[in-house]
Amino acid sequence: MNPLSYDFMQYALLAGTFTALAAGLVGYFVVLRNEVFTSDALGHVAFTGGLGALLVNLQLLLGVFGSTIAVAVGMGSLGGRSRGRDVAIGTVFAWVLGLGALFLSLYTSAKSGASGGTAGISILFGSILGLQATQAAVTAAAGVVTSLALLAIARPLMFVSIDPDVAAARGLPTTAIVLAFLVLLGATVAEAVQAVGALLIFGLMVTPPAIAQRVTSRPFVGMLLSGALAVGFVWLGLALAFYLSYPASFFITALAFGTYVVTLAVGRLLRVTT
Repeated sequence: MNPLSYDFMQYALLAGTFTALAAGLVGYFVVLRNEVFTSDALGHVAFTGGLGALLVNLQLLLGVFGSTIAVAVGMGSLGGRSRGRDVAIGTVFAWVLGLGALFLSLYTSAKSGASGGTAGISILFGSILGLQATQAAVTAAAGVVTSLALLAIARPLMFVSIDPDVAAARGLPTTAIVLAFLVLLGATVAEAVQAVGALLIFGLMVTPPAIAQRVTSRPFVGMLLSGALAVGFVWLGLALAFYLSYPASFFITALAFGTYVVTLAVGRLLRVTT
């Protein structure tokens, strides 16, 4: 059987490729800037925003994009020391998660129980093999725009991420650059909801960059490697899901995790032998 002869696999590859590319590129800076907790929080914000939109009969993506980008900008405006930001983000995170549970309960009741739970699961874990042509096209377009925007600010963002004090002394608008990055981070989480889900995007945004940073110390090479790894995991995961009839999300995350473990083991072995 040829997977590409089926429409649902074509749509999955289209959406998955550009979602993974955006996740890998943006995720490199998430790991570099130690903002893993922020990206995790935004995944739960997407869950709450999506359910809130469905509850008031709005488009799912409108609620997801609006909530994640708005909260990302809000996080960027917190300022202050790292510990203080983490406490504030954790507080908002807990409240948003509770709000999501409320929205899920209300939506489930409003839809007589059947589609409510399905909607919540779909937002959290995605349905990459169930995408329609329009959904795949919108997701892919959002991934392309996010990737291009990230590449456009990659050099100043790299400077700000590595040495913010020197970057500010050189006259770079550090606050604007960080806010732009957080908007792209929120958009990346939002665009992944229909494909890999609000929770599973976390794996694509963290594990490939973590592998890339262990493989190479060259930042721009690592950024591109991170994007390539994320795309490769999605392709392999979809192929395995097609032939083995298990969830694609399981294979994608398992491949990423397994590669990371192998990278750790090889790194330790090299340190011992040298």
